Amino acid sequence: MALPKRRHSRSRTRKRRSHDALSAPGISTCAECGEPKMPHRICPNCGMYKGRSVYSLDAEIE
Repeated sequence: MALPKRRHSRSRTRKRRSHDALSAPGISTCAECGEPKMPHRICPNCGMYKGRSVYSLDAEIE
């Protein structure tokens, strides 16, 4: 296994790590109820997706 001959400098290490930061997920609002939700996912508040009802909240309570 290869070993480094010299230590990497702080600036070189930090340049490499500059792309490791996490970004916040995008949040959109539901067209039906106005609650925040993740894009391209069912609304957790009303159960709608693209203007149609995918699941009703009453059925889950059973």
